[in-house]
Amino acid sequence: MSATTASRDVPGIYHKAGSLRSERRWAMWWAYVSLIVAAIIFLAPPFYMLLTSFKTNAEIADHSLNPWWIRAPTIEHYAAILSNPIFIRFFINSVIVTGCVVVLTMVISVLAAFALARMRFWGSQVLATGVFLTYLVPDTLLFIPLYQIVGGLGLLNSIWGLVLVYPTLTVPFCTWIMIGYFASIPKELDEAALIDGANWMQMLMKIFVPVAMPGIIAATIFAFTVSWAAFVYPTAFVTTAEQMPLTIGVVSQLVRGDTFAWGQIMAGALMAALPPVIIYAFLMDYYIAGLTAGATKG
Repeated sequence: MSATTASRDVPGIYHKAGSLRSERRWAMWWAYVSLIVAAIIFLAPPFYMLLTSFKTNAEIADHSLNPWWIRAPTIEHYAAILSNPIFIRFFINSVIVTGCVVVLTMVISVLAAFALARMRFWGSQVLATGVFLTYLVPDTLLFIPLYQIVGGLGLLNSIWGLVLVYPTLTVPFCTWIMIGYFASIPKELDEAALIDGANWMQMLMKIFVPVAMPGIIAATIFAFTVSWAAFVYPTAFVTTAEQMPLTIGVVSQLVRGDTFAWGQIMAGALMAALPPVIIYAFLMDYYIAGLTAGATKG
């Protein structure tokens, strides 16, 4: 009786295994199809920008031609951008603003996250939640009161005004990343350091910062990307070309009324997007590790 029952169950087991393999195969196919469609959607605009940047002005203006094909490639638009001193100034402004904002963001975020995650005090959890909720407020609502604050400090139309307001975009999210990362570090490290006589600052610099380096790298990459690519704040706070960062300088100088220098606009936009692309290309593994490592505790 048992042998007969076992012989009847074997086909059922094989059928279930075959069904699971078939479902897995179809799931993989749908995953690949979804990835291909997403890649086409997201890569089509920058690819079109790249093609346009290598076209002559006459070819760009001729709408009868195929927009996805280049008849006479040229680098005149890139040469015009790179040989113009004002665009070099835009790049320097972006470097100064981004560097200052990244340093300020990481100092504030690491100290705040360490205090909220490890130095338990009354209201720390509520304060940590409030810090993250401030990140959800769009900058299109914040720039109006910030405009009055920056104007009252006399920093309108200055890159230092941007250094002041950009951390409102970067500090909340970076602090939230570091809170999750610091909270995932075992408490035994705190106890061992306290027994050895270390104070809180020594614990932070000698123990937690080295252990949390992937999270710090992830937060740094985020702060760099946001401050480099910001558009609303510099548009509202900066009006003269000498103080503009690259993101708005390209548009302001290459759009004159209803005349658009499309070739140079596309070339300038691609060059403005190049530094974040390079950063992510070399540090993507660290960025993903930093975002996911703090997702679990213990």
